[in-house]
Amino acid sequence: MDYEKPEALTHQPYLSGQQSPLPDGETTLHNFDETATVGDKREYRGESLWRVLHERHINMIAFSGTIGNGLFLGSGKSLASAGPGGAVVAYVLMGTVISSVISCLGEMTALMPVNAPVMEFPRRFVSRGVGFAVGWIYWFAYAVLAGEQLVAVSNAIKFRYEDGTTTLRWDIGLRTDNAIWITVFLVLVVAFNMLPVRVFGELEYIFGSFKLMFIIMLIMFNFFLSLIKPRANAYYDEPLGTRYWNDPYSFFNSAFRTRDENFNVVHVITGSLGSLLGIWTTLTSVLFSYIGMDIMAATAAESRALADVEAMKMAARKINVRVITLYALAVLTASFVVPTDHPFINGKATSVSARSVFIIAAVEAGMPKLAHFFNAVFCFSAFTCGINSMYIATRVLHTLALRGQTGPEFITRRLRACRSGVPVRAVLVTGALMMVAYMGRSGDPGARLDELANNCTVSCLVVYATICATYLYFYRTLEDAKRYGNTSEAQAASYDRDHPLYPYKSHGQWLKASYGMVACTILILFNGVAAFIEPFNARKFAAAYISLPTFFLLIIGYNLRKHGLRFSDWWADKSGDLSNTVQATNLKRKGRLEFPDDGFTRENLKTFVDWVWVWLK
Repeated sequence: MDYEKPEALTHQPYLSGQQSPLPDGETTLHNFDETATVGDKREYRGESLWRVLHERHINMIAFSGTIGNGLFLGSGKSLASAGPGGAVVAYVLMGTVISSVISCLGEMTALMPVNAPVMEFPRRFVSRGVGFAVGWIYWFAYAVLAGEQLVAVSNAIKFRYEDGTTTLRWDIGLRTDNAIWITVFLVLVVAFNMLPVRVFGELEYIFGSFKLMFIIMLIMFNFFLSLIKPRANAYYDEPLGTRYWNDPYSFFNSAFRTRDENFNVVHVITGSLGSLLGIWTTLTSVLFSYIGMDIMAATAAESRALADVEAMKMAARKINVRVITLYALAVLTASFVVPTDHPFINGKATSVSARSVFIIAAVEAGMPKLAHFFNAVFCFSAFTCGINSMYIATRVLHTLALRGQTGPEFITRRLRACRSGVPVRAVLVTGALMMVAYMGRSGDPGARLDELANNCTVSCLVVYATICATYLYFYRTLEDAKRYGNTSEAQAASYDRDHPLYPYKSHGQWLKASYGMVACTILILFNGVAAFIEPFNARKFAAAYISLPTFFLLIIGYNLRKHGLRFSDWWADKSGDLSNTVQATNLKRKGRLEFPDDGFTRENLKTFVDWVWVWLK
C-alpha cells in the first residue's frame, strides 16, 4: 500500500461473503454483513459457522476460559517465589500488560468486525506471512493449552493432603492411572465441542456464572478468615490479620531458590538479585493465569452481536475489569492466610492440588470438608477451561482452512466442513493434538504441568506482541486515511478516533500498544532465565523458547513458498484494508453513566440500575 497516494486509502465496498482476489492466489474472507446475519442462513451441512451467540454468551465464554487453575493452583507458587507483596504486584503488572493487548484487539475488532481478528489484522496491517504464522501458533497454543487442562484435571483428581495433622484423600483418583482420567476427559471435552453452538453458549454462560460466584466466595472466605476468631480445630489461636506480611516475612521474598525435578533446593540466591529473580520468574507464571481473555474477539464468527460495536467495546472492558480485579483481590486475601514459607507451596505438597493456597487455608482454618469442595471445583474449572481452549483452537483451524492454509486440498476441504455450524473435523484434528496431554502422565506431575503451561504462555506472548505491533500499523493507517483519504462526513467516524461515533477507543492507546509490545517481547526473551541457573535444565529451556523459532520458521516458510527469494516482497503484501468498518449508531454510549435529570429522581434511579446491569450481565 502506498501511503503517499490518497486513492490507496479509498473505502472498498466488499459485499457480504465476497472473496477478494489477492496476488498470491489466496483469498481474504469478507463474511460480515451489516444488514443480515449468518444465523438467518443456516445450513445443516456447509462451510459456515452459525452466528447465534449473544453478548452475554461471549462475555462468559471469555470469562470462563480465563478463570482456571492458573489462579487456583498457581497463586501459591507466586507467593512462594515473589512474597506476598511481590505476588500482588506481579498480578497487577501482568494485568496491565494483558489489558493493553485486549484494548488493542477490542478497538480494531469494534471498528472492523471480521472473522478471526487475531489472524486477520496482522495479515492486513503487517504482512500475510505474519498472519499465517500467528494463525498456526495461535491454534497450537490453544490446542496444547486444552491438553494441559486435561493434565490439570487428572492431577487434581489424585488429591492427597497429608501434613501430619490432617489427612485428606480421593482414593478413586489415587488408584487410577492418569492416562485413564486424561482419556475420559478428552472424550468429554470433544463431545462438548460437538454440541450446537447455541447449546454450547448457554452451558458456558452457566459455567462462567458459577465460576464468577465461586471466586467472589473465595475472596470473601479468605478475607474473613484473616479477621475472625479461629475455630477450635484451627492450626492457629488468634486472628491472622497481616501476620504474614510482617517480620520475619517481608513485602518481597529476599531469596530465590532453584530446584530439581524432585523440588529439592539446589541453589539459593539472596539479596536484591534474589528478590528480582523471584519477581521475574513469577511474571511468566502469572501471565498464564490471564490467557483466555482474548477469547472475546475469537468468537466473532459466531456472534449475533458482531455488528453491534457496543457489544465488542463492553466485552473488552468487562473482561479487563472483572478478571484483573478478581485476580488481584484473590491473591491479596490469600496472602493474609498462607505464609510464603509454607512447605506445600515450596515444593513439598503431597499432591498438585495440595499446593493450592485456598485448600491450605481451608484445612488450617479447621474446615477440611471445604477443601474437598474446593478441589472438586478446581477439577470442574480445569475441565471447562479445556472445553473453551479447544473451542478456540477449532475455530482458528477452521478459519485457516477457509483461507486454504492447511495443506493439500483434500485435507483443507474436510477441515472447512461444518455440521450444524460446528467444524466437526477441525474438532477431531484438534483433539488429536490434545493427546500431548499423555506426556503429563510420566515424571513429576507438577513439573510436567508447569512445562506445558510455560510453553502455552510463551506461544500466547508471541501472539500478544504481534497484536500490539499490528495495532501500531493500524493506528498509522488510520492517521494516513484521515490525512489523505478525502473521506466524506459519513465515513469520518471510521477514520477519526476523536469522532463521537467512532466505535471504541481507549485514551493513549498507541502508548498502551507500545507498552504491551515491549513488555511481551522482554518476557519472551528472558522468560527462561531460571533454566540457566545451575543446574541447567534443558526441558525448561525447550519449553521456554521453542515457540519463538517456530514462529519465525513459519513466516520464512510462507514467504519462501509465496515469494521465493524476492525479499522486498516479504513485507510488501499487506493490504492495509479499512473496508467493512462500522460506526456507533447513537451518541449515547453503552456503559457510560449520564443522568437525565438533576437530583434524585425515578429516571435517574432507573438509569443507574440499567448502567449497573450493563456492567454485570
